[in-house]
Amino acid sequence: MKDKNLLDDIETKSLEELNALANRIIDNLDKKSNEDFIKDYQELIKLNNFIEKKLLKEKKLISKETKDKIDEITSNGKKIKKTFKKS
Repeated sequence: MKDKNLLDDIETKSLEELNALANRIIDNLDKKSNEDFIKDYQELIKLNNFIEKKLLKEKKLISKETKDKIDEITSNGKKIKKTFKKS
């Protein structure tokens, strides 16, 4: 994979793949000339920002799913209590 194409398919990568990509860029920074170092460092910053946004989306999704499950459980509990009181 060419360095210039590292972030082309970033949207389709998993968090694990993105982490591995970031680690590979970091490992290769020492081997670069100043110009290439700056380019790779900028790519690393873009990658970091993307990972951060993806993590925030995952966090929001998990929070929403958890809230929905809690609401479902509490609403089922209320239905059960009403059924017992009527009997």
